[in-house]
Amino acid sequence: MIPVRGVNGARVAVLGLGRSGLSAARALRAGGAEVLPWDDNEAARAAAEAEGFAPADLTRAGALEGAAALILSPGIPHLYPAPNPVVAAAWAAGVPVDNDIGLFFRSFATEAWESFDSPPKVIAVTGSNGKSTTAALIHHVLAASGRDSQLAGNIGRGVLDIDPPGEGGAVVLELSSYQTELARALTPDIAVFTNLSADHLDRHGGLGGYFAAKRRLFAEGGPDRAVIGVDEDEGRFLANQMAEGPGDDRVIRVSAEAKLAGPGWSVFARKGFLAEWRKGRQVASIDLRGVPGLPGAHNHQNACAAYAAARCLGIGPREIERAFNDFAGLPHRSQLVAEAGGVRFVNDSKATNAASAARALAAFPRIRWICGGLEKEGGLGALTPHFGHVAKAYVIGREAAGFALHLRDLPHELCTTMAAAVARAAEEAEAGEVVLLAPAAASFDQYDNFEKRGEDFIAEVARVLQR
Repeated sequence: MIPVRGVNGARVAVLGLGRSGLSAARALRAGGAEVLPWDDNEAARAAAEAEGFAPADLTRAGALEGAAALILSPGIPHLYPAPNPVVAAAWAAGVPVDNDIGLFFRSFATEAWESFDSPPKVIAVTGSNGKSTTAALIHHVLAASGRDSQLAGNIGRGVLDIDPPGEGGAVVLELSSYQTELARALTPDIAVFTNLSADHLDRHGGLGGYFAAKRRLFAEGGPDRAVIGVDEDEGRFLANQMAEGPGDDRVIRVSAEAKLAGPGWSVFARKGFLAEWRKGRQVASIDLRGVPGLPGAHNHQNACAAYAAARCLGIGPREIERAFNDFAGLPHRSQLVAEAGGVRFVNDSKATNAASAARALAAFPRIRWICGGLEKEGGLGALTPHFGHVAKAYVIGREAAGFALHLRDLPHELCTTMAAAVARAAEEAEAGEVVLLAPAAASFDQYDNFEKRGEDFIAEVARVLQR
């Protein structure tokens, strides 16, 4: 645990008692704070009580009187589409609002670091798509090279649940826009931006607000190194904002679409080969085509970002290459779950928006595509250029007919349920094809989360193959 610093004797309110909220409550208590925890969910309050916390109803008038801060869980809106009433009450009372990420960054360094020859490093990864894989891959490379590394944030453990790192240790954080937009302290040593596509637009008041939330990690975080994907205008803008000139190697530009030129530092992938260039010369390359845990151009972009971050930490190209080849990938992200009769079954349930699903469609030449669910803002236009890879779509979800309207002339079948979609896709698939779950939609119309949806796909694939 990372005890929160500077709160001894203070009254600190915590709204939302899920993983991050309860973790924050524990760390605040360890730092000597009087914690005022609350959650509208009775089961969450009971879990807090079981750990010795006394819930305090923050929705009642005057509940924040005397509070030094309000710590907000990431799922609770603080501005758009409308402020949570407790947040509005904190504004009115002049109580600062923060989150567990802000607490982490202000509490991470301790007096013990003064005796370290090599202080711990924080690598923070954000972006729309690929941030989980990129963060996990960086962590894997560090561990494979013998570095003490911990993975936390939006993946793995809560940021305040990790162990205080020792000399030369590293903490790899995956940070969502919900986390970066509110944190009052953001000071990573290395910040990584993968890409940007329309997502969570209601939460951020539009695409500009969404990008602004991501940008805070760089503009307010002041990292020593910035690894920035430049395949969209937002990334190109951010790289330009961070660099002092063309040769500023504090900014490492990353691409999976183009060869990057110039006197600076860049890492890009073309036709399955990763190349590192510095000062106008190629200094290293890796063949990614046979790396089983990183299929497709979208994963090659993740590999480039992870490679750049690892190079910033002094890890050599050959060490990184060996670690890449040992990387198993993450569940629900281009996860190969079975192969039978020359047909592969791939679970990419995490492809919850059009841009991430488009990357999945681009990764395979001939696809039986399982798609559908709760549509997000931003539309499905990003998918259209990749329809040529799709032999047929099998649409799931309560609004399958509405989703199917976006497929235009693409052959498709309304299946509604995962069981029906997997059965039909498996029945019609031919050798060399991929049955791919890449929904391009949220899961909440039928499942609690994308993990449950992916698990259902895996179970149905197993059931079909056992027949």
